[in-house]
Amino acid sequence: MRYKLLGRSGLRVSELALGTMTFGEEWGWGASEQESRRMFDAYAEVGGNFLDTANRYTEGTSERFVGDFIAADRDHWVVATKYTLWTRRDDPNFSGNHRKNMIQACEASLERLGTDYIDLYWVHAWDFTTPIEEVMRGLDDLVSAGKVLYVGISDTPAWIVSRANTIADFRGWSPFVGLQIRYSLIDRTAEADLMPMARALDLAVTPWSVLGAGVLTGKYSRGNQPEEGRAKAGAATRERNLEIAESVVSIAEEIGCKPSQVAIAWVRQQDGVVIPLIGARNLPQLTDNLGALEVRLSDDQLATLDDVSRIDLGFPHNFTTDPNILDMVSGGSWERLDNHRRGR
Repeated sequence: MRYKLLGRSGLRVSELALGTMTFGEEWGWGASEQESRRMFDAYAEVGGNFLDTANRYTEGTSERFVGDFIAADRDHWVVATKYTLWTRRDDPNFSGNHRKNMIQACEASLERLGTDYIDLYWVHAWDFTTPIEEVMRGLDDLVSAGKVLYVGISDTPAWIVSRANTIADFRGWSPFVGLQIRYSLIDRTAEADLMPMARALDLAVTPWSVLGAGVLTGKYSRGNQPEEGRAKAGAATRERNLEIAESVVSIAEEIGCKPSQVAIAWVRQQDGVVIPLIGARNLPQLTDNLGALEVRLSDDQLATLDDVSRIDLGFPHNFTTDPNILDMVSGGSWERLDNHRRGR
């Protein structure tokens, strides 16, 4: 295991993060405490130090398990958790990004985790009701109080994230250092704005669903469709996604590894600071995912996967990269310009 700087911070985190949404059985498909502990120990054994949870995961059990597991050496671990989603039904102030929910959610997470501080506190999703200034000032107050060390944001449009960090920089508040998004070979829409923004603002990206709801493990095919879960909802039934999965399986056979390891390796080898979230329901699944640390895709293999999974980035991206537009913008000198920002 190697380590990366968490975006624009000085914090060192392992190159794979352990997602713990599967810690706990309350949602019907997670792991028992014993199996969760086995996965935690296996991750620790290979040098992992970056744990990702949330106050809503398995109704708080995930945070409690994480707190118990790290208790023997709390300061070694980089613990990330989240707030925003509801924690009390039908009470309007027990959800959202606003300061009141932020404070109560943080205090409750600290209690479940059994710790005095949270290393990385994520805004779980944008609520489109709370002013950006309120969110950033509230998070900065938590940092000033020593209850939170760094802040990040998840599942939010690029224009909001970039505006939030501009305001934070101008006001001297704690900026976002991380961005959590859905990103995989079967969902590359983040490449339009979110990924370029992360590189420009030096945000570490922690992608979730890097296996595309299991599609990229190679276990689904045209004749073997899922019976339940997110895969059944569409990801594994789309012809394009099955074609991408077939390419992943083919490269895995060529290398001599698991398809899941190819899919994770592809994410790891994207530009910028990219730290995939790996989650599993049991130890064998996690062991397979950790095997991605030993996989390095060649340029030809990356090109094959890029070709089969490429998306139309839409306007203005496909407009501004049109050769005729580039010619008009550069006066015919585009190909003679050594542009170090190209591809950002």
